[in-house]
Amino acid sequence: MSGTTLERFSYDNKIVKYFGAATIIWGLAGMLIGVLAATQLFLPEANLGNPYTTFGRIRPLHTNAVIFAFVGNAIFAGIYYSMPRLLKTPMWNKTLSWFHFWGWQLIIVLAVITLPLGLTTSKEYAELEWPIDILIAVVWVAFGANMIGALIKRREKHMYVAIWFYLASFVTVAVLHIFNSLALPVSFFKSYSAYAGVQDALVQWWYGHNAVAFFLTTPFLGLMYYYLPKAANRPVYSYKLSIIHFWSLIFIYIWAGPHHLLYTALPEWAQVLGVAFSIMLIAPSWGGMVNGLLTLRGAWDKVRRDPVLKFMVVAVTAYGMATFEGPLLSLKNVNAIAHYTDWIVAHVHIGGLGWNGFLTFSMLYWLWPRMWKTTLFSTKLANTHFWMGTMGILFYALPMYVAALTQSLMWKEFADSGRLAYPNFLETVIEIVPMYMLRAFGGLLYLSGAIVMVYNLVKTAAQGTFQEEELDEAPALPKKEKDLNIAGEHWHRNWERRPVFFTVLALVAILIGGIIEIVPTILVKSNVPTISTVQPYTPLELQGRDLYISHGCVGCHSQMIRPFRSETERYGEYSKAGEFVYDRPFLWGSKRTGPDLHRVGGKYPDSWHYHHMVDPRLMSPGSLMPPYPWLVTNSMSHDDIGAKIRTLQKLGVPYPEDYDEIAIQDLNIQAEQIVQNLKEAGVEVSSDKEIVALIAYLQRLGTDIKKTTADNP
Repeated sequence: MSGTTLERFSYDNKIVKYFGAATIIWGLAGMLIGVLAATQLFLPEANLGNPYTTFGRIRPLHTNAVIFAFVGNAIFAGIYYSMPRLLKTPMWNKTLSWFHFWGWQLIIVLAVITLPLGLTTSKEYAELEWPIDILIAVVWVAFGANMIGALIKRREKHMYVAIWFYLASFVTVAVLHIFNSLALPVSFFKSYSAYAGVQDALVQWWYGHNAVAFFLTTPFLGLMYYYLPKAANRPVYSYKLSIIHFWSLIFIYIWAGPHHLLYTALPEWAQVLGVAFSIMLIAPSWGGMVNGLLTLRGAWDKVRRDPVLKFMVVAVTAYGMATFEGPLLSLKNVNAIAHYTDWIVAHVHIGGLGWNGFLTFSMLYWLWPRMWKTTLFSTKLANTHFWMGTMGILFYALPMYVAALTQSLMWKEFADSGRLAYPNFLETVIEIVPMYMLRAFGGLLYLSGAIVMVYNLVKTAAQGTFQEEELDEAPALPKKEKDLNIAGEHWHRNWERRPVFFTVLALVAILIGGIIEIVPTILVKSNVPTISTVQPYTPLELQGRDLYISHGCVGCHSQMIRPFRSETERYGEYSKAGEFVYDRPFLWGSKRTGPDLHRVGGKYPDSWHYHHMVDPRLMSPGSLMPPYPWLVTNSMSHDDIGAKIRTLQKLGVPYPEDYDEIAIQDLNIQAEQIVQNLKEAGVEVSSDKEIVALIAYLQRLGTDIKKTTADNP
């Protein structure tokens, strides 16, 4: 532009390098923990004989490390590199950038400390306790402020499509995190959810499904829209398809959470909404996949030669597969087969390993040579990594599909006599052990490929010179050109001039579905009918339930019997919404590695539970459950029971007035009764041991309503 003064500025590559390095370090750690967890499912000795490394404790550590540490840092690295270049301005505030970096790493370190200690809410993808939740919110807002500040001082008139996805991710994750994390603290690392039972389940899976949507999907779509065209040196296939893809995706995605709760005690209308919007979700999801793959039209020779593009093609294809499979699993007839099986595990890892992992690898391979002003050390090693990773995904996912079909068919099969063909749940577990071995091998292969990448990137950096600040120049954008409508300009281009307005529109789009689904369930009591015989947990049962949560038992055992003959024959009467009104949090589970426990109360004597926890294989030969001998030796302080009662009373649990002052007496009476029962069976244990509280909780499960089917001869 003639006569226009160019302004000089620089991009901060150092923050990108730090987030990139954190991505690599935490990625290797998360994958290694995942391999250990996979090994524990066929080799109980891999639980290492202590409470901190059991499957129930390290599974949430693995998911948090992979999602928030590996993928999270990758998102931030990608955004801190791409966004300034798209806006022709540095990020708004360097101090905020570094606060964001160190704050996020602190959150991860706190997760690494607290989760193995059993300090957990047990909510899927939201296990961290309330002080860490507050820190997450603060750091996330700092990240968003830095983005919006950069948008306001940009030198480009319009926001490129990648930035639309970045903004939608920021506002939606903030809403999801805050709303789902509402809880009342008991102590510094113990709280009770603001929601109970059915309400908690709906809010959690509104959050859980959309954490996948707006943390694992939309920011990565933004990264795809930036890095794939850059790597291919081609423009995005269709601007109009980008618009349709973006707005339809963020509006529809937010409604789909209830498909995680089909055939449960969730009200039918909410299940139907979840299914309907899940099916609609195929269209915008595949619109994004098509837009990505068709961007490579005419560049397939380059794809064959360039490992960066190979990773990207498989990543986008995996995204398409996962977003077809998700709606497929939301069909009630398919969900009846797949839910609680390893199909869910396979589905999640197609997305995690293929979409998130491979796109992250491609981005790192693209970024490292550019920030160090050199070329990739070894294309051959990158190709080796590609094939190791691809084979790792196949060895991981395919055995899980086989395991899932085996599980579902065995669970549902009836013999000619009309009885279950495999009444012992353990029979199905033993049958799929070889599949678990292959899954662990696949994870190890994937991890090994990532180690090859690390070596390649280290050597790439060693042969180059890191450019901490990258200079650029562009004319300043007059304020009026940022905000004013331009006659004849495409309507969406006008929106792209107004980042705050655009962000508000995205917020409105995601709030509509959330409000319509969640508010009626919370405010309309008839949606969750009560049962008069259902009473609050006794103090000892409450302590036992908190132990159950602390040890991550919900990771393997569901507490939700669906209304199928195969389930009611195996477990007992199907679960009712009113049975869960005092469950904070709900514990319906997502996967059955062990049998459902909702009707386990009274099924076995106290001594059976005692011996089963000390040595599961003594009571269930061939069991893959780890032993918990420390429950017999660990004493449990009950000093906090008064505080727990008072907290639950504030949340509406109808304990008698001043019950917190006498709760310890009721606790001791019930504990002594269990001790006496154990003594009569030849087991000596003192009443303050953890095992006593856990037995109290297990013996309570499902006993509030009359069990009919389970009592039939």
